[in-house]
Amino acid sequence: MKRNLHAGHARSGGLSLNVFTEAEMDDIHFATLEVLERTGVWVEDDDALDVFADGGCRVDRETRRVNIPPHVVEEAIRSTPASLVRGARDPKDRLLLEPGRVSFCNFDEGIMVNDLRTGEHREPVLQDVAEIARLVDALDHIDMYEPAGSPTDRPQETAVLHGTEAALHNTTKPVGTESTSAWEVRKVLEMGAAVVGGVDELRENPIVGFGVCPVSPLKLPRDATEVVIECARNGIPCGCLSMAMSGGSSPVTLIGTFVQHNAEVLAGITLAQLTTRGTPMDYGSSTTAMDLRLAAASVGSPELALFSAATAQMAKRYLIPSFVAGL
Repeated sequence: MKRNLHAGHARSGGLSLNVFTEAEMDDIHFATLEVLERTGVWVEDDDALDVFADGGCRVDRETRRVNIPPHVVEEAIRSTPASLVRGARDPKDRLLLEPGRVSFCNFDEGIMVNDLRTGEHREPVLQDVAEIARLVDALDHIDMYEPAGSPTDRPQETAVLHGTEAALHNTTKPVGTESTSAWEVRKVLEMGAAVVGGVDELRENPIVGFGVCPVSPLKLPRDATEVVIECARNGIPCGCLSMAMSGGSSPVTLIGTFVQHNAEVLAGITLAQLTTRGTPMDYGSSTTAMDLRLAAASVGSPELALFSAATAQMAKRYLIPSFVAGL
């Protein structure tokens, strides 16, 4: 198993970026609890509404509004494992994720590629997915493959499965997926189980992983909750990553956006823990600010760097592995 070095470990005095003081993190946490209890989150799927209701949350079936009491959120944080293992076909590529260790993966999911052979700027096809997975496999400092593109030359209904198959054939490292339904999760798990030798073996060596994104502000759509619940029921790691955009889908102030971001991620983590206690989760961020001139996400910006650093610091406070966007 690969154990990456600790970042900013006190023993070495390494470089770290602490955006908040301990008191400020407390303020953010308490503000988040207030948002989840008073404002709540909108939840699309009935199955998820049932899970929240059974877990002690106030559920309005007519408006699909879920108000989550503070003690439910805090118990979910406590029951989320402080570390998780991303499995791999080759044991040396198994990856330990825990607070303080830094790992790297490619970004996902690109919607266009530049053809290396013809120079054409076009939509990705299955061959591109396979070749990028092979490239990631060869790069020593990239620890995990995330779906670099969706194969547009395959039916949209099964594109995730084709992309996952191509990745599994071309890298021995952990493979992420872009599954957006319970059906896709089950099919991907069947593929993973076939590779490692069975369902029980897959739980011990989860070579495929999943992640979801709430819709800002404060919405858990059906695709996200189906994936979270299916992963939790099967004991497979899942991530919850907010993509709030300051000045667009979240408050224009960075701290206001981060409170909303925290609420969206913790709502997803709470759903997972109410489904199955101890479900491994990671706390994610691709949150940034809106470019007010172009009404577009400002990805390569100082704001994104601040949000990513803040996310890592907050996740470390919660003792939950983090997954953040890079520049």
